[in-house]
Amino acid sequence: MSFTIAVSGKGGTGKTTLAGMIIRFLLDRGKGPILAVDADSNSNLNEVLGVQIRSTIGDAREMMKKEVPVGMTKDIWFEYKVQESLTEAKGFDLVAMGRPEGPGCYCAANTLARKCLDLLTGNYQYIVIDNEAGMEHFSRLTTRDVDLLFIVSDSSQRGILTASRIRDLIHELDLRIVHEVLVINRVQGEPGHEIYQEVKKQNLELGGILPVDEEVYRYDSEGKPTFHLPLEAKAVQAARRIFEKYIQ
Repeated sequence: MSFTIAVSGKGGTGKTTLAGMIIRFLLDRGKGPILAVDADSNSNLNEVLGVQIRSTIGDAREMMKKEVPVGMTKDIWFEYKVQESLTEAKGFDLVAMGRPEGPGCYCAANTLARKCLDLLTGNYQYIVIDNEAGMEHFSRLTTRDVDLLFIVSDSSQRGILTASRIRDLIHELDLRIVHEVLVINRVQGEPGHEIYQEVKKQNLELGGILPVDEEVYRYDSEGKPTFHLPLEAKAVQAARRIFEKYIQ
């Protein structure tokens, strides 16, 4: 049975970097096999992980619209293209959903994303999903059957309020998400009392706080995969304390 971990949050909070840290943590603990899923149409999880992707599920969808080989059903052809879209890396596989083409394509693209996950999840012990920024992926039901959801926020009142709205939407849609945990990222110095007050006010479970880390900024500015951050980096150490609490 797969254990699915998803990462969500508004854009620019560092959710993709956190997803990469989760995958590295699982690998270092000898967990696997692992499937990394880049469900963000602005795909960059591969850059965080330091791997090249050949094609996306969106590419497969466009190809299906043009032609399906004689003697193959669309379902069989799609399954073949999904397998072809998998990127094999050291210790994990990666699949990217890609960007839907043309107006009105997001619903169809997300239906395919769901179908793709249904096809693949049985082959992996751990699934790590880097979701689209914001909340729409929840209303499109592309995130469901999740064991652990990390909601990433900055330390602002508005950011924490957005995290609570994500939590509320999950409950309104009655999605099958077992556990939702808030992670506050890029906190400068000691966390202020007002952060904890706002978290309590919004009735969120605070998994932990990640500090501002110059090493993360350096890797980003130099285009280096943050997946390879040194274990002694402050943000990595803080993230791992969170993971040890929630990931079995």
